[in-house]
Amino acid sequence: MPIIQEDDRNEPLYRMRHSLAHVMAQAVKKLYPGTLLGFGPPVANGFYYDFLFSEDAEISEDDLARIQKEMRKIIDEHQEFSREDLSAQDALERIRAMQEPHKLEYAQELLQQHDSLSFYTNGPFVDMCEGPHVENTVELPKDGFKLDSLAGAYWRGDENNVMLTRIYGLAFPTRKELKEKLRQIEEAKQRDHRKLGRELGIFIISDEVGKGLPLWLPNGAIIRHELEKLAYETEFRYGYLPVATPHITKEKLYWTSGHLPLYEKVMYPPLRMYEDAEEGGAAAESGEGEPEKYYLKPMNCPHHHMIYAAQPRSYRDLPLRLAEYGSCYRFERSGQLQGLTRVRGMCMNDAHLYVTPEQLLEELKAVMELHREYYELFGFDNYFMRLSLWDPEDPKRAEKYFDQPEAWEFSQKIVQQALEELGLWYKLSVGDAAFYGPKIDVQFRTVLGREFTLSTNQLDFAQPARFGLKYVDRDGTEKTPYCIHRAPLSTHERFIGFLLEHYGGAFPTWLAPVQVVVIPIGENQLAYASKIRDTLRSSLVRTETDDSDASMGKKIRTNVTRKVPILLVVGGREAEAGTVTVRRYGIKEQRSMSLEAFVDAVAEEIRGRQHVTEW
Repeated sequence: MPIIQEDDRNEPLYRMRHSLAHVMAQAVKKLYPGTLLGFGPPVANGFYYDFLFSEDAEISEDDLARIQKEMRKIIDEHQEFSREDLSAQDALERIRAMQEPHKLEYAQELLQQHDSLSFYTNGPFVDMCEGPHVENTVELPKDGFKLDSLAGAYWRGDENNVMLTRIYGLAFPTRKELKEKLRQIEEAKQRDHRKLGRELGIFIISDEVGKGLPLWLPNGAIIRHELEKLAYETEFRYGYLPVATPHITKEKLYWTSGHLPLYEKVMYPPLRMYEDAEEGGAAAESGEGEPEKYYLKPMNCPHHHMIYAAQPRSYRDLPLRLAEYGSCYRFERSGQLQGLTRVRGMCMNDAHLYVTPEQLLEELKAVMELHREYYELFGFDNYFMRLSLWDPEDPKRAEKYFDQPEAWEFSQKIVQQALEELGLWYKLSVGDAAFYGPKIDVQFRTVLGREFTLSTNQLDFAQPARFGLKYVDRDGTEKTPYCIHRAPLSTHERFIGFLLEHYGGAFPTWLAPVQVVVIPIGENQLAYASKIRDTLRSSLVRTETDDSDASMGKKIRTNVTRKVPILLVVGGREAEAGTVTVRRYGIKEQRSMSLEAFVDAVAEEIRGRQHVTEW
């Protein structure tokens, strides 16, 4: 069974990184007396710890070397890690004696579910911690870790709480592995989608427009168009029907769906409007009547449910697959916004499939096959699925999920069966399901090795019933369909951000904003260069002519920096023979061919959305 085990706490790397987090906390407490502790877990590639420094302690990245030096001294002391389990009362007394208010707050919360808490001690340092750790600091690699950066982090991730200072560290078993990771990080900086987006003219974010609201420049708009074209053609083959829905809706729709009480914190405040000016004026004079509330939509599914409900449905109509690149708006916290990967305005490759129970398995498999087809096209192979289930033991389950145990059991079983029949590797994640059903997140590894959710698919057994959606079955009875939510191409924002980093800005020809640049060697070839440009444009190839006064070498360097897939160099010989000299991005070999043959070849490459890596 292709399940990836989720819990790696007993792995040596986990123990090492967790122990280094404690060593760092000990070093910080020694160097900066009065510092308070937050959380300090191991993470992918290393560890971090959150600290609340005293007001007179000014810390910057220049101080990381000093902390790192103190950590090495601690490692040399051969401190043992020892565990102690304390009853609730003893644990609280211990934490009060430690004078750690954040730890005390968290401990009081944990003790609502547990009878005892564990503590780890190494040298003079004590921390409330579940572990595990190495047995002795001598096991920690003195030259395999490096304190990497500082960041701000709200306590418990809540912007209403105090801002803590988070210190990140990288950690590997050997110095060689650390150096390789540092090299990858440097490469990743060059691939950062924010850097590339600016350099390649893909998008900007303007303070005048608002944080998290990208403005797509012409090059970015072309990429969006190509992705929408791909989705439309592919979804047509898979039997989807296109729909379009407005950007706002009345409040009642989100009460019906169940979203409003759960999502209100990340929704933009409502617009309060009367239906017409006369109604508003009368209400103002009388002091009676309330304006209607309208919300910017944070998701598309309730609108699609209304389209389903617009006419009677029969089992013969199902599966009904409704697709839309729908614009959504979510007021994400300012500190969580990050380029295109976390935004407040997004355009989602959304679809909702309304199916009978008998159709569920095959439709779920078809959705996963659609993912595989897309990802093969883009050359992705660094992904797996994460199956998120509900947690029936969660004491807050009534607040987090629709409480229908039988529906949960059936839905989770059918989703898992689909994954296994397709042979897809997946992780199980209990407690992370959507409130209306299990979900499959597609997890990627970025160039930094960080796990990243690119798209989400959900099986919904609850919302169709809330909206009263029905179909007449073969036996003449009315039944409620299931709904599959899917978004394989994610949002334009997240997907294009990911593509920028995946390709390093060097898009395949079919997706590149500028596909061909014609470079005449001299003025005498300008007319021929213009003819080539016009011929290619008539075949819908995005082509420019570089007729600047720069030298030939500079023209080539400029367009290579722009990461244009194909450069055509034409001089007197090419003009006379009706040929072109072709230079492809990243390929040393040049090729001479007739203009007619090149036009046919590049048009076929674009039509087939091919990845050409060599001639």
